[in-house]
Amino acid sequence: MAEHLCAVDVGTGSARAGIFDRGGTLMGRAERPIAMNRSAEGHAEHDSEDIWAAACAAVRAARDAAGIAPGDVAGISFDATCSTVFRGKDGEQISVSSDGDDRWDTIVWLDHRALAEADECTATRHEVLNYVGGVMSPEMATPKLMWVKRNLPGSWARTGRLFDLADFLTHKASGSLARSQCTLAAKWTYLAHEREGWRHDFFAAVGLADVFDHAALPARASPVGSDLGPLTRDAAAALGLTTSCRVGAGLIDAFAGALGVIGGRPGIERHLALIAGTSSCLMAMSAEPRAFAGVWGPYYGAALPDLWLSEGGQSATGALLDHVIRWHGAGGEPDAAMHRRITDRIMQLRAAEGLDLAGRLHVLPDFHGNRSPLADPHAVGVISGLTLDASFDSLCRLYWRTAVAIALGIRHVLEALNANGYGIDTLHVTGGHTRNPLLMELYADATGCTVVEPMGSDAVLLGTAMAAAAAAGLYPGLEAACAGMRQEGRARRPNEAARPRFDRDYRVFLEMHRQRRALDAIG
Repeated sequence: MAEHLCAVDVGTGSARAGIFDRGGTLMGRAERPIAMNRSAEGHAEHDSEDIWAAACAAVRAARDAAGIAPGDVAGISFDATCSTVFRGKDGEQISVSSDGDDRWDTIVWLDHRALAEADECTATRHEVLNYVGGVMSPEMATPKLMWVKRNLPGSWARTGRLFDLADFLTHKASGSLARSQCTLAAKWTYLAHEREGWRHDFFAAVGLADVFDHAALPARASPVGSDLGPLTRDAAAALGLTTSCRVGAGLIDAFAGALGVIGGRPGIERHLALIAGTSSCLMAMSAEPRAFAGVWGPYYGAALPDLWLSEGGQSATGALLDHVIRWHGAGGEPDAAMHRRITDRIMQLRAAEGLDLAGRLHVLPDFHGNRSPLADPHAVGVISGLTLDASFDSLCRLYWRTAVAIALGIRHVLEALNANGYGIDTLHVTGGHTRNPLLMELYADATGCTVVEPMGSDAVLLGTAMAAAAAAGLYPGLEAACAGMRQEGRARRPNEAARPRFDRDYRVFLEMHRQRRALDAIG
């Protein structure tokens, strides 16, 4: 009997695939790059066929690395960024790029072209906003659709199918037009807890009364991990698998990470998943809905059945550290070697100066808006305390204080969550930040929480493998798959001696927010 699972994770710059056994052990992993087009300022597009090809190549390589046969894989599922794919009525690619090239048919999650449209959605004060923190983000689907309809009417007229990227991939794999409850609830204003999930009056209010004529959206969403059917013959050949492999309803990448690190844990309301890479997502779950401004959700069943999920986030974290390196005169290309060089030097400087290193240098990290807890996509970053020093050490000091600011931003979100009914004291961190020792230390010391780093596997891929396991019937349901495949982690407790330093920094952090608002008011 086939008892292996395949998980595909599509991020901002690559597609990754992992092969797992039914106990959650990662047996083989591979990664392939994907293309991005920057057609205008604030615009970013993918080619969905390029993404599918990269996913297929990664799956074939991961299976080879695992040393298993195609027929050994019982189930597959996909997670992806919340990017939006435009297709024609016959499945052809539809351009969302100002250059008109149909290859670029996908608006990337980080694309902020639809800021004005997001503000219009917020101005409606419609009920659906109660489940997105009260403010519509340009990273969600509705503003992006509005922008395309207004600015690319020819593309809109040709559009017959719209997908969140994870749903596009399950469609390519299975042929099913089903959509995941995760993607629709989190990004498409679908109210999964209601008998009628779609609010047609909301779409009419923002000029999208015809969206259902262009999107091929289902009346009901499919729960994460539900069986969408077998791989098609073409998909099986492309992926190097067989048509006996079942396809599970997928999820957004951060939600997969949440499943991978806190799915199946008792006392789940004490645990928070921090999925941290280019941006950072913070996922908390509860048995009852907790709606409040500045945190997306609550979403019903967006990860686990019968649980509500609240999502906080920072729109640029790893991307912000990369930006600091590129921006500074002593910087350059922000590759892994440069990050290590800077980190090593910071460790040396701290050995001499302690936690007070660059103590008068303060950063407000909202260079790409504030997703949580202020829900202000127009927010901007601030740096206070610069001098004429342009040396490599000055870059290191700025990098260190930017990392401190990122950790203080996590503390800001945590305080909002805990003020609204959560009792979070443990952070489970997954993603690229686990490779940055400064951030991992700061997440504990600046927040006062225990930080758990997963061991032995990629937690985002693991969460997606859990969905595949449920679809394949290796477990009786998604919750059982989470419990059966969960991997333990390494815990780091906060350094109490560091608390006074970061308490002072946090007071400055909050004051900088206040002063920025005051400056904006003057302007």
